[in-house]
Amino acid sequence: MNLLYANDAPGQYPPSWYADSTPALAPFDSLKGEVKADVCVIGAGYTGLSAALHLAKAGRRVVVLEAHRVGFGASGRNGGQLGSGQRVDQDALEKMVGKVSAKALWDMGEDAKNLVKSLIHDHKIDCHLKPGVAWTASSRSDVAHLHDYAEGLNTRYGYGDIETLDAAQCHAICPSPDYKGGVLDMGAAHLHPLAFALGLARAAKEAGVQIFERSHVQSLEYATPATVRTQTGQVIADHVILACNGYLSGLAPSVSARVMPINNFIVATEPLGERVSAVLNRDIAVADSRFVVNYFRLSHDGRLLFGGGESYGYRFPKDIAATVRKPLQIVFPHLKDVKIDYAWGGTLGITMKRFPYLTRVAPNVLSASGYSGHGVGTATHAGRIMAQAIQGQSDGFDTMGAIATPSFPGGSAMRTPLLILAMTWYALRDRLGL
Repeated sequence: MNLLYANDAPGQYPPSWYADSTPALAPFDSLKGEVKADVCVIGAGYTGLSAALHLAKAGRRVVVLEAHRVGFGASGRNGGQLGSGQRVDQDALEKMVGKVSAKALWDMGEDAKNLVKSLIHDHKIDCHLKPGVAWTASSRSDVAHLHDYAEGLNTRYGYGDIETLDAAQCHAICPSPDYKGGVLDMGAAHLHPLAFALGLARAAKEAGVQIFERSHVQSLEYATPATVRTQTGQVIADHVILACNGYLSGLAPSVSARVMPINNFIVATEPLGERVSAVLNRDIAVADSRFVVNYFRLSHDGRLLFGGGESYGYRFPKDIAATVRKPLQIVFPHLKDVKIDYAWGGTLGITMKRFPYLTRVAPNVLSASGYSGHGVGTATHAGRIMAQAIQGQSDGFDTMGAIATPSFPGGSAMRTPLLILAMTWYALRDRLGL
């Protein structure tokens, strides 16, 4: 099954609130014939567009190939949360790589946030960037863990933008009966993800990047130079960047073995009007402490954008709205009658350790993927890291790539059933409050 076409119409954005609430770019041409470039980037999401933009600014000839439209994948469908640090928390990273390397990775995560903010500022990208992400807890033990973690970030990492919330403080911000407390990170932020992706594409084009849409890569010939072939053309390039994340398919089997595509779902309610105060009393984003995470925020036109729900397998459920309404009603039982205007799904990439996988597939072929739900900042940053590596500055790439990323067990035939088994168990733990 090719996930590029399993759930979506060719060359079209999914019918989401994101697509309806930001002006689309004029379509780019499809690749026809042969083009030569210093660098060919496969995939026009945050990773690919950031890499292309930074390379073009450095004077490189860059071609970007996108099977559908720029920002078509997870970059244009996600929850829009720009989180601090890495997807893996610092306590876990310290155990994985030691305190010195964990601190370096924290600093890179902060650099990723700052990069996104600076790109938005420098290129005047109108994507409704706002500060503040709260992590909420559904159990008292999770509250204690979050409070301890916030204290550790403050004392060990000097991070003062995070504050603890007791039950009353949490409910003053988010009046959900499911939450018992949490933390509020004002150094984190949220934004309109598709508008950000389109802004990156616009900036890349202005910097001289050639972008080709509806140009599905059929094969990659690993050589120097490399040859990247689509249905109707080919690119001859000194370097190739794989920026496909959950849509990599067979272009790099060694990467696909370590990065598994999974689906996630979001709904947008009707505008809430006076009911907004029953959801959020501050313009922040929220993610909870469940293993199957619920995440939400308010749109700039007063809708609740809520992500969550369980669905296993590569096909989207027939009724995405019903899938997401189940966790929505747990978090906000008082919104059981709210009308859902939009419901959409997206495919992202995860790794066994929930840490991104950056690797040299060949001496002149770099890959970054597996952001595991932390891609707004990390993917954008990974694009710049790969651009720097191609220019001979590989410190950042080597730091991220030094963490071993194991293959998923069971091979291609068994890894999906094993994931279903594991996720079902964790979802049961969430329901039981364990």
